[in-house]
Amino acid sequence: MATAGPVSTGSTGSAGSAGTRKMTSSEGLGTSGSSQTMKRTIGHRGIDPTGETTYKKTTSSALKGAIQLGIAYTIGSLSQKPERDVLMQDFEVMESIFFPSEGSNLTPAHHYSDFMFKTYAPIAFRYFRELFGIRPDDFLYSLCNEPLIELSNPGASGSVFYVTSDDEFIIKTVQHKEAEFLQKLLPGYFMNLNQNKRTLLPKFYGLYCIQAGGKNIRIAVMNNLLPRAVPMHMKFDLKGSTYKRRASLKERAKALPTYKDLDFMQDVPEGLLLDADHYNALCRTIHRDCLVLQSFKIMDYSLLLGVHNVVQVGQEAAVPTSDQRRAQGQKALYCTALESIQAEGKAGSESQDHLGGIPAVNSKGEKLLLFVGIIDILQSYRLVKRLEHSFKALVHDGDTVSVHRPAFYAERFEKFMCSTVFRKITLKTSPSKKSRSGASSGLRRANTAPLGQSQQQASRPQQQAQPTQEAAQQQAQPTQETAQQQAQPTQETAQQQAQPTQDTAQQQA
Repeated sequence: MATAGPVSTGSTGSAGSAGTRKMTSSEGLGTSGSSQTMKRTIGHRGIDPTGETTYKKTTSSALKGAIQLGIAYTIGSLSQKPERDVLMQDFEVMESIFFPSEGSNLTPAHHYSDFMFKTYAPIAFRYFRELFGIRPDDFLYSLCNEPLIELSNPGASGSVFYVTSDDEFIIKTVQHKEAEFLQKLLPGYFMNLNQNKRTLLPKFYGLYCIQAGGKNIRIAVMNNLLPRAVPMHMKFDLKGSTYKRRASLKERAKALPTYKDLDFMQDVPEGLLLDADHYNALCRTIHRDCLVLQSFKIMDYSLLLGVHNVVQVGQEAAVPTSDQRRAQGQKALYCTALESIQAEGKAGSESQDHLGGIPAVNSKGEKLLLFVGIIDILQSYRLVKRLEHSFKALVHDGDTVSVHRPAFYAERFEKFMCSTVFRKITLKTSPSKKSRSGASSGLRRANTAPLGQSQQQASRPQQQAQPTQEAAQQQAQPTQETAQQQAQPTQETAQQQAQPTQDTAQQQA
């Protein structure tokens, strides 16, 4: 969840003698008290007096060496097992192998203290890797051929992050509860990936545990969201919450700070503008992922957003150098931001041109590449989270804190992302089109003026003819009435004359 910046570049075989082995062992750093051996500690992550990062008092160089030795063995042994369908019991399998420093019939000798390496659900994770087009030899080459690179800006979670030299994979230390929750999540995760491979959710490629000196260090291998080959100019960790969601002064002093929700609303009030196809695809993917997380009762997740400004660095700086280019055979499927949002017709040539980023523009019209993904999904809404939300709701507005019930959290998360962060480009008329439309409307008004006058002139004879017709009708009406009046006495006289004649005839008869 951080950008590149290696702190330690020691390889797996950096130590030389038995005395050095004791200095780099997981037990050798915690004997004189943590206040004297650690300069500062965040969770289980700390820094020893020599300046090297430690995790649970195990030096980073020893941890990286144990990771590479263990993964190399487990991938090699897994290749000897025949491929088959994933069964329900495969999600609960745990295999372990002991690595003594002097070596054994199964493991090579090494310069670190003895440790036990455990692999969780190896068959299931092999299926996940195959689903994303990751071959065993490519996975092994990426993780074990070159030294792992430690990220210098890991965040405030207390975890340690490593990235492979080809930028493909991230290795993150996870807590016991997170590893346990991921194991329970695997059957549902398996079902979701079968239904939809294109998702912004993390892609988990492996879950392991290193046990040494009574300490258990659990690690998860995931896809890398922010490639080091593409420089990021802004980075955000967004939850859709406003309670204490502003980067601290210490965070702002870093070379590439991780800003939060209030920082985004202040610095990018217009949001990031996407065309209709990319906006609809992105919001559709976020909606689908939120439904999945809500069904698993997961909350407190974030959207990691990296912004690469194409105009700011120029066209030549956006192209990775030859040693930073990813080998085509090692590239995982559906793992770039552009491939993950299901943009129709956009995952092919445009993905290569945009280095996997989603094209967008800012309010200034500058071209951007967005690298996005949902992170920190291993947080279940258990009793501890309910109590945390209840306490914060008493002091602050309950709807603004990040810890909330899953249904409300998903709805607020989706609304914030698709209305505040990402916005659809509205088609506006350019000034040239406005001038052309204004001139054409003026011509239309000029052309319609004589026509209107002629219509008025033409209507005048009609108006003059109308009174004449009315007068003729009025003159004709009295004539008809007079004729009727004249005819009426004539009929009455005739009837009166005829009546005496009839009476005389009756008397004579």
